[in-house]
Amino acid sequence: MDANRLLIFREIARTGSIAGAARALGWTQPAVSQHLRHLERQAGAPLVLRRPRGVQLTEAGRALLRHADAIAARLQAAEEDLDALGQRRAGTVRLAVFPSAGATIVPDAISLLGRRHAGIDVRLREAEPPQALALLEAGEVDVAVTFTHTADPIAGEQGAGPGLVRVVVGGDPVRLVLPDDHPHAGPPGAPVDLKVLAGEKWIAGCERCAANLREACGAAGFAPDVRHGTDDYVAAQALIARGLAVGLLPQLALDAALHPGVAVRPALQLRSRTLHLTYHREAGQIPAVAGALRALLDTTAGRRTA
Repeated sequence: MDANRLLIFREIARTGSIAGAARALGWTQPAVSQHLRHLERQAGAPLVLRRPRGVQLTEAGRALLRHADAIAARLQAAEEDLDALGQRRAGTVRLAVFPSAGATIVPDAISLLGRRHAGIDVRLREAEPPQALALLEAGEVDVAVTFTHTADPIAGEQGAGPGLVRVVVGGDPVRLVLPDDHPHAGPPGAPVDLKVLAGEKWIAGCERCAANLREACGAAGFAPDVRHGTDDYVAAQALIARGLAVGLLPQLALDAALHPGVAVRPALQLRSRTLHLTYHREAGQIPAVAGALRALLDTTAGRRTA
């Protein structure tokens, strides 16, 4: 198959229409349509269904799009590689990171990278792990900084998707957060058995964090009464400080912002979430990306992980 036509098809899928792809590419709509027809003949099946407001991918189109995304990622890696080599480790590194890492680990890593290689430009996007991995597989970022809980479906996997490398870089302890006047708010170092909180109102975060909360409470013998839901760890602590709920928060979130009205305790049923760096295997050979990975690894190595 013609690789250029695959990239044109990818633009059609990305924009949702032939007209949108033509605008993005700076081509005429008939030219884009002609390339699509040639590609469909090579594929031996329709790749899109024409609709009044755009196109819809067929099953064959969805299958081919995965390969087109991989080709685009490899071409981007080639461009970055040549650019970095030509400019002596200059280039752009695109990161997708979850919020609490974006407020703690990543600023330190970017600062370290800037001291080591001043010519590298870092572009940051905030995304929860599933979205970060989707951006990575689509070739829109170079490195995804993610985490898994033991309750996550992918927590037990050792690798990542085809062509991806996933590196474990440490742990992030999950803590019980209570109002500072709660009967179980002290002493600070003694772990709490979550079963004593079975009658409390709870606050939960994202779907994956909520699943971890349910798993931990289930291990203590009860289902949590979740009254509030927010991904904002500052808002979660404000609710807790006012006695409206109790909750679980990772240490990175507490390092980023700690409300003076809460108490932070370890709990018997809580385990650390695992932090990862994920990237395309070829991208790891690009000097700029390799420099960013090294800065992230060195930064996480210096943090508390238990």
